[in-house]
Amino acid sequence: MRRARRPELRLPPLSRHEGGLEPDGDYDGREFAGTDLAGAHGPGARFLDCVLEGCSLDEADLGHARLIDSRLSGVRGVGTDLSGAALRDVEVIDARLGGVQLHGAVLERVVIRGGKIDYLNLRAAKLKDVVFEGCVLSEPDFGGASLERVEFPDCTIAGADLSGVRLSDVDLRYAARIDIVRGVERLAGAVVTPTQLMDLAPAFAAQLGVRVEAG
Repeated sequence: MRRARRPELRLPPLSRHEGGLEPDGDYDGREFAGTDLAGAHGPGARFLDCVLEGCSLDEADLGHARLIDSRLSGVRGVGTDLSGAALRDVEVIDARLGGVQLHGAVLERVVIRGGKIDYLNLRAAKLKDVVFEGCVLSEPDFGGASLERVEFPDCTIAGADLSGVRLSDVDLRYAARIDIVRGVERLAGAVVTPTQLMDLAPAFAAQLGVRVEAG
């Protein structure tokens, strides 16, 4: 089992950003502190060495944005669009998000620590060296995604869809809870504990069409 490589952020002195976002905007060394980005229109924007602290991201359009060597802390919002985005060497800390769209996105050396994300859409995304740590993922959709060296320490995974997923060196052993509603047969490439295997047994039986009844 190859371990995930974590980001090592070394942020430079930052300048406070005033105002909103622009399509294809270039933001280098900026601090967004408590900025209201609800409804912001910034598709294709590039964030390098940035910090977003306590920002509102409701319905923000950040499709195909690039976030590099950056930290998102305490961000919140519903319906944030990051479809097709690229995140590299990024930390997401104590986020509270719902319905965030990351389908078709590429995540490399990303840590998502604490917080809760409801209805996370990662369909057809590519995750490499990603750690979900101490967070709650409610009904995440990994359909058709590729996960390589992904870990879930102390993470609660509820109602996950793994339909068509491809896994390589995915470590589920230290997850606080694993609940898979679809795609349990796609767990090849993951490692679980004996206890987790027993917990997943009903899902495996249902997939195989096996009825389990007391004699």
